[in-house]
Amino acid sequence: MGKLDGKVAFITGVARGQGRSHAVALAEEGADIIGIDLCRQLPTVNYPMATPDDLAETVKLVEDTGRRIIATVADVRDFDALKSAVDDGVRELGRLDIVLANAGIMAHGLPPFDNSREAFRDSVDIMLTGVWNTLQVTVPHLISGERGGAIVITSSAAGLRAQPTDMGGGTDGYFAAKFGVVGLMKAYANALGKHNIRVNTVHPTGVATPMITNDFFPEFIEANPDIAEHMVNSLPVFAIEDVDVSRAVLFLVSDEGRYVTGITMPIDAGMTSLN
Repeated sequence: MGKLDGKVAFITGVARGQGRSHAVALAEEGADIIGIDLCRQLPTVNYPMATPDDLAETVKLVEDTGRRIIATVADVRDFDALKSAVDDGVRELGRLDIVLANAGIMAHGLPPFDNSREAFRDSVDIMLTGVWNTLQVTVPHLISGERGGAIVITSSAAGLRAQPTDMGGGTDGYFAAKFGVVGLMKAYANALGKHNIRVNTVHPTGVATPMITNDFFPEFIEANPDIAEHMVNSLPVFAIEDVDVSRAVLFLVSDEGRYVTGITMPIDAGMTSLN
């Protein structure tokens, strides 16, 4: 038996990276998956974003575990499309128990920051407003199911301990969003406790996914030594693996974490412990 037998999870940003890892990890423990991803490139993002082919690969990996998945191309900024994806998935799979608000971008740039305002807006719209949208369209299903549930929002080590800013819109938007979702988490944890719905945030250090394993990120780090100086882990590793975050998520959404709510969980190799 799996830890999540009979349960259904909704995951944003499911096409690759942490979202894909979470989908596979939860499916291996018995959960069916409803997933969405943008699957197109944004002009403010300087690395290749996920594609429909990436989403199809996630579908295959989940189905290889023997579980079901309903995967849709949708934008967390589009409330109506997000609601349709959730409602359709719940209608087909019959329930909703777990929500992983995972979708994220790094719209970091280099001077002269020609699209700084757009980068700030994209960052906040996807990683803060998009999380709020996700909560709005999923929480009614969790409450009406009367079985409790678990919500995990992906923040960042930079949502607990911000590095210096380069004053570009993408970096500032990232910090604002990753700190902002902690406030949302606390408020929803307090509001939903009476329904036995738990809400937490996870705060990874750098994760070896396409968000940082790309041609642009080393250039960004080289151009920003003050930021690079603060992106150091106390354990001797530059980046963790996506599965390390998935294991923490699995704890939070399973019965192993049944009394854990309202917390900020670092999976950060000690980054936030450093001064």
